[in-house]
Amino acid sequence: MAEKGPLSGITIIDLSRILAGPYCTLLFCELGARVIKVEPLGGDDARHYGPFKGGKSTYFSSVNRGKESIALDLKSPAERAIFERLLEKGDALVENFRPGTMEKLGYGWESLHPRYPRLVYAATSGFGHSGPYSRHPAYDMVVQGLGGIMSITGHPGMPLVRIGTSIGDLAGGLFTALALNAALLHRERTGEATKVDVALFDCQLALLENAVMRYTVTQEIPGPMGARHPSITPFEAFSTKDGHLIIAAGNDGLFLKLAEALGRPDLGLDPRFKTNSLRNENRDALFREIETVLSGAGRDHWIEILESAGVPCGPVNTIAEALEHPQVGPRNMLISVEDRASGTLRLAGNPMKIEGFFDAPTRSPAPDLDADRQAILKELGL
Repeated sequence: MAEKGPLSGITIIDLSRILAGPYCTLLFCELGARVIKVEPLGGDDARHYGPFKGGKSTYFSSVNRGKESIALDLKSPAERAIFERLLEKGDALVENFRPGTMEKLGYGWESLHPRYPRLVYAATSGFGHSGPYSRHPAYDMVVQGLGGIMSITGHPGMPLVRIGTSIGDLAGGLFTALALNAALLHRERTGEATKVDVALFDCQLALLENAVMRYTVTQEIPGPMGARHPSITPFEAFSTKDGHLIIAAGNDGLFLKLAEALGRPDLGLDPRFKTNSLRNENRDALFREIETVLSGAGRDHWIEILESAGVPCGPVNTIAEALEHPQVGPRNMLISVEDRASGTLRLAGNPMKIEGFFDAPTRSPAPDLDADRQAILKELGL
C-alpha cells in the first residue's frame, strides 16, 4: 500500500507499461499516492525484461514497487465494467499508448471526461496527441536520435552512443509527473479536470538546454564534445596518474583557485586564460597544461587538494563507487525491498525529500500480476 506522503489520498489508475508511464506513477507512489496498475492479461511487457531474480524481473520491480496489480481484458464487457468502477474511484488515469489506442477502446479523453468529470487524464506518447507524427511509434532510442541528443553525445569522430540511461523514457515520465501534479492542483482550485499530453520527442528537445540556443543564435550545428562543457572552461573530465576526475571551475575566481591549487599560479596570469571566453578559445592549450600537472599524482590526491581549495571537483565513479558514496546512506538513496520471489532487492531511493514526511528505508515490493484482484473487487463491491 502507498506510504504516507503529500499525495496521500490520491488514487492513480495506471494503464501504462514498460518505462515512461510506470516511472511517472512510481514517483506518485514515492509521494504517497495509491497506484492501481491495470495490466493486460499477459502483464506489462517489462515483466519479461532481465535481470531476473527468483524468476521475477528486477527491471519491472525497480519501477513498479509499491503499486497494486489487477489484470483486465478491456475488450470484455465484464472486465470493462470493473475498469469503469476503478475510473469512478480514481483521481487520474495515466496511459502511454500510441495515440488512438484509447479511443479505439472507447476510453479516450473526449469519451471519459463527460462521464468522469473529476478524472484527470495523463497521456505519455512518442510524439503527443497532435502533429503529423502523432500516430508514429517511438521508443527511447528513437527519440534520443530524433531529438538530437545523440548527436551531441560522445566524442568527435567516434561511433554514435546513446546516453547511458533511458533518458527518452525517463524524461517523459518526469515531465508527465510534473504536469499531472499541476493538473491535480488545478482541479483542486477550480474543480476542473483536464488532459495532460506529454511527448517523448518534445521532452528531448526541452532537455537540449544550451544546444538549442547555440544553434538558433549562431546557426552553427552543435556536435559531440566529449566530457567538456560547450560554454565554460575548464569544465570537464581530466586524466590523473590512476584515474579520471571532473573539474568544474565555472568562473574566473574559481579558475584562479584552481591554478593556485595545482601549483601553477602562472596559469591564472596567462593572457590566454584570463577570462572564460579566452579559456574557451584556448581550451586545448589549457587542457594540456592541466593534465600535465594532474599526471604527476593520483585521482584521490588531487581531489583532496582541490576540495580543500574550494574548487568543485569529483571522481568519475563506477556505479559501484557511486552507490558506496558517503552521501548515499544519510540521504536514503539506496532503499531495500523485500520480495517474496526475489528476496531482498536494493533499489534507488526517492530523491524528493519533503520536510514533515518520513522517507522510509524500505518499500513494498512490486506486485505479482493480478495479485490485488480480489481485494480491489471487494473494495468496489463486486
